[in-house]
Amino acid sequence: MTKRVLCLFDVDGTLTEPRKEVEQKMVEEMQRLRKLVTIGTVGGSDLHKQIEQLGPNVLQEFDYVFSENGLVAYKRGELLAVQSLSSHLGEDNLKQLINFCLKYLADIDIPVKRGTFIEFRNGMINVSPIGRNCSQQERDEFEKHDLATGIRKRFVEALRKEFAHLDLTFSIGGQISFDVFPRGWDKTYCLRFVKEDFDEIHFFGDKTFEGGNDYEIFVCPDTLGHTVTGPDDTIRQLRELFPDPS
Repeated sequence: MTKRVLCLFDVDGTLTEPRKEVEQKMVEEMQRLRKLVTIGTVGGSDLHKQIEQLGPNVLQEFDYVFSENGLVAYKRGELLAVQSLSSHLGEDNLKQLINFCLKYLADIDIPVKRGTFIEFRNGMINVSPIGRNCSQQERDEFEKHDLATGIRKRFVEALRKEFAHLDLTFSIGGQISFDVFPRGWDKTYCLRFVKEDFDEIHFFGDKTFEGGNDYEIFVCPDTLGHTVTGPDDTIRQLRELFPDPS
């Protein structure tokens, strides 16, 4: 009996460079791999951003597309399920959370601030101290500044202390932001849609360290986790793990 294998991929830093469009060599690698196994994406961003990076046919080119960690789930181009943060937390709790973030953001002193500091998604809130409207150069510079000063880490610590009663998870991902969502709504959420249908599930991601947004699914006993350093490394590992039949 043929083993049923699924490969799931983070987007930023795994299939593409952060917030950039997929390169043709990765498109060709996914086409090659899909002849051998089932493939899917699992990203923290919404579907619109996955389409921006992976192309308008992402729902057709991957067997599964999980946006917002799988809170919006597609299988072979058809919508499987949608989960709602507002109905789960309630509007009062959500408003308190957003208000706290806005006040904290106002007091952060960083070299540059732009716009769209809080982005509300179906299943999470994305918080960016610099603002998601920043340029790529500003994004790169903020990432270096954050690594040196721990802005996002301190912000997360403040939220974790203030909202301990809501049992939330705070996940730092990408270059400029972090996600806030109920415990269990990390990337492992998507596994409920696939784990009974496959004998082996591989996950590839770059933020697999504790606190990174790939960590929970990377260490999950239902997956075989692979840490990558970028799209080229993803391709290299895939060719080693899943060579073409001789």
